[in-house]
Amino acid sequence: MDQYHIVAGIFIARVFLGVLFFFQGYDAVFKVRIKNVIETYKDTFENKGIPKHFTICASWFNSCTALIGGILLIMGLFEYFALYLLGLNLLITCIGFSIHTPMWDTRFVFVRLVLLLLLLLVPQSWNRWSLDSIFFR
Repeated sequence: MDQYHIVAGIFIARVFLGVLFFFQGYDAVFKVRIKNVIETYKDTFENKGIPKHFTICASWFNSCTALIGGILLIMGLFEYFALYLLGLNLLITCIGFSIHTPMWDTRFVFVRLVLLLLLLLVPQSWNRWSLDSIFFR
């Protein structure tokens, strides 16, 4: 029975992280709209010498990877691919927030980073409750 505690813990961490990213992406794509995300940061980044096309690309990439990566994590499908994309998402977010406000509040990013690193570092055998374990084992 003890073996299921680890499996359940990894399942909860994966689904929790997926939900966080999914709703972040859903808000950016469908509620706030990516155009408005770009408008929010465009002027600040341009004033700091960052070309507008970088802001556009980063906004699209982060919004779409959060949405799609979150769905993939919730389902447990192509998990490592999703985790790598979401890790890149967090790096871009960190760079963007650091350019925007050098002393930014990490509380929205830190939990995601810790969960993402946990999921990348645990043995794959601990992640049994996923579609990956059904289709690719």
